[in-house]
Amino acid sequence: MRIAQIAPLHEAVPPKLYGGTERVVSFLTEELVTEGHDVTLFASGDSVTSARLHAVWPRALRLDPSIRDPIAPHMLLMEEVYRRAQDFDVLHFHMDYWPFSLFQRQRVPFVTTLHGRLDLPELQPVFNTFPSLPVVSISNSQRRPLPQANFVATVLHGLPETLLVPQQATPSYLAFLGRIAPEKRPDRAIRIARAAGIPLKIAAKVDRADQDYFDTQIKPMLRQGGVEMIGEIGDADKSSFLSGAIGLLMPIDWPEPFGLVMIEAMACGTPVVAFNRGSVPEIIEDGLTGFIVEDETSAVAAVGRLGTLPRERVRARFEQRFTARRMAADYLTCYRALGAGERGILRVVR
Repeated sequence: MRIAQIAPLHEAVPPKLYGGTERVVSFLTEELVTEGHDVTLFASGDSVTSARLHAVWPRALRLDPSIRDPIAPHMLLMEEVYRRAQDFDVLHFHMDYWPFSLFQRQRVPFVTTLHGRLDLPELQPVFNTFPSLPVVSISNSQRRPLPQANFVATVLHGLPETLLVPQQATPSYLAFLGRIAPEKRPDRAIRIARAAGIPLKIAAKVDRADQDYFDTQIKPMLRQGGVEMIGEIGDADKSSFLSGAIGLLMPIDWPEPFGLVMIEAMACGTPVVAFNRGSVPEIIEDGLTGFIVEDETSAVAAVGRLGTLPRERVRARFEQRFTARRMAADYLTCYRALGAGERGILRVVR
């Protein structure tokens, strides 16, 4: 198939460090190329890919301090894809509702994977206006706020099978990975680790929007000891970081659409203690790959039981459920259905 993958321009594909959407786009693109498809990636010019790269902007917007209006480059991106649409059998967008208005006015099949939270009230009129356009959810729970949307599939994320692998290590700490933000609740992670009597290592970035939260809420907790703030890390460092952890703490306080860090931990054989929010019950198998908890007290108790979960079994479940190969196969099923004109819901869930 001739497939266009269209990524946001905020980060390179793959991102240098943090960036969930762009990493998934990279994993999917590389797997589709490996399987022999003709793939063009529309992304920033500092992206690295085995597909054809169509660079609409020279570098990722987050790394370009001269950019004051990030909408302008994305307008150019939409127009470039529109002009080249007839070159493809299917267009796959990863940019939320951006393509809806323009691309409903052309004939090439297109689909949009919704990567973010969908419980924002301002999204309701958008999806009321475009109820027939095909969209893909990354978990079933993500769909709930938008029952009127035309969800044609749920495709769970996947990682390349050898990207992150278990390392020889003696697990000795708890891990928090990703982003310092109020909805991610690193404050809970710190309290859980302290109550369990286990050191905590935090490998996370602090966005500008969350700097005040970090300065006022998290920094004072760090001064109390028992917590090591490592900072933002990339894929090259994640295997050793996660393999050295007794478990990953994910004490979220929001409707997490997917939570890539959970399957990153599983890839390293590391079990997860996660709060029962959003996609968590779809990713974590309670008592097998981790524990699903309701509050800090039950999280502390779950930490004490992490040693009962065989790490090789955690890794095995990753291989069975969350590889990039499985993700690409699910999307190909979706592309072919769209090409055949099918409109019904395809429950593509593994």
